[in-house]
Formats: sequence, C-alpha cells, structure tokens
Amino acid sequence: MVSVIELKGSEKLLMLKKADLQVNTGLSGLSWVLSWFGQLYDSRIPTSVWIRCQLALAEGFTNAVRHAHKGKPPDLRVDIQVAVFAESLEIKIWDSGDPFDLEQKIKDISEKVDINSPGGRGLKLIKDIADSISYVRTADGRNCLSMVKNYTPVSRSNNEDDILEVVEEISD
Repeated sequence: MVSVIELKGSEKLLMLKKADLQVNTGLSGLSWVLSWFGQLYDSRIPTSVWIRCQLALAEGFTNAVRHAHKGKPPDLRVDIQVAVFAESLEIKIWDSGDPFDLEQKIKDISEKVDINSPGGRGLKLIKDIADSISYVRTADGRNCLSMVKNYTPVSRSNNEDDILEVVEEISD
C-alpha cells in the first residue's frame, strides 16, 4: 500500500505502510505488539532507527498497561497505530487512563533518575528517541501518545554499517 498524505502548507508525505492493532491490557501482550511491529519493517529504514522505535513502542505500551490502565478491567484495550512514511515513522498509542502533563512528568523524571531502579525512565527514553512527541486527550475520553521519528532512507549495503552503529552505542 502506497498513499500520499497532504499536510497543511501542501507538504506531501509518501506513506508506505499503515497498520492498527488492539491489544487487551496486560504485559503479556507486549510480545504480540513487538511481533506485529516487526511485520511493518521496511528495508529503507535504518536498523538503528527501527530498533529505537521498537524500544519506544515497547515503553509506550508498557506505560499504558502499568500506569494508565492500572487497576482497570483486563479486557480494556490499548490501541496502537503505526504509519511508515518514506522518511519518517509515526507511532500512536491510545489508552483509557487519566490524563497527565507529559512535559512535566518528563522533567520530573529527568531530575530524579535512579540508575539502580528497574523502571521509571520510559518517558525519558521515548523523548530521547523520538524527534517529536505529543500526548493529548481525545474527544472520546482517551489519551493518545504520538511519537514521530525521522530518518534518511538507506540502501541495503549501508544497513550493515547502521547495525554496527547500534552495537557501538549499546556498548558505550
């Protein structure tokens, strides 16, 4: 599927793929989310970008389950949408929790980083990975976390160097 999206100011984006997923609340759904996401991979996306976006998706999903849906019925759904464009990737995650101030939460997290804590850095990771993020309350009473990561398309031969870049960053 290839379609063109026209934005305000007549900028056009080439959409390569778009998919939606609904998952019941529960961390057991994470493996299904990541498997589904893997099917959307396009070889023009640098591997390092893809891996980072996979991490941002995992963090966004687990935050929705652990925080937004904490104590809510297990059949409550988390909706996810991924759109792959020629030079960007957009991930949207909807939850039914109480809204919060994303920027303030990220600021609070940045000031209280505990490197020994097993969690608590997901939103900061998302902010560091994405080129833009937003968190809005929708008309239907849900929250939508939107993340956009821009990339420069690569040829297959350049992708091997990109994998080495990720390994070096992880090693540091």
